[in-house]
Amino acid sequence: MKKMTEQHLINAFGGESMANMRYRHFGVQAKKEGYINVARLFSAISHAEYIHAGDHYRELKHLDDGFVANSMGAFGPGDTLKNLGLSIAGESFEIEEMYPSYMQVAEFQDEKGAYRSFEWSYKTEKMHKALFEKAKQAVEKRQDVSLGPIQVCEVCGYTLEGDAPDTCPVCGAEKAKFTAFE
Repeated sequence: MKKMTEQHLINAFGGESMANMRYRHFGVQAKKEGYINVARLFSAISHAEYIHAGDHYRELKHLDDGFVANSMGAFGPGDTLKNLGLSIAGESFEIEEMYPSYMQVAEFQDEKGAYRSFEWSYKTEKMHKALFEKAKQAVEKRQDVSLGPIQVCEVCGYTLEGDAPDTCPVCGAEKAKFTAFE
């Protein structure tokens, strides 16, 4: 694997791993504040970030040493409103800067597996941002967000509200590969 794409995978693994843990902690805070649906949203998206991290990690199976991961991480947790703002900022960075550049380099270096992993995450992060924005609008009014079941594809991490589709629009996985967070 080309070194630049390899480093991007390492960085993406680090970033998605931190997002997984950050969202788990944010969910605990939301639950403490009585925002049960926001807590459920954080739990579902945390799971999707875990899947993204795993996709990136599997692309690095050729490595056998320690490497430094340079990843964007939102720090300074607070109340649920602040945590949703941090979450939106992190997702925005991935959508606007990180994944587009990582995909471009992977495509240029003909690293198809890395490109697929980056693209799956990129497409999913857009959904995460939209769901966090919806939750933030509710919490700004001191209300819990109204959400139906949140579905997460176990293959690519694609996340949506409502019923699971017959096939995942990102990776093509069948409906049975979705986990519902209700």
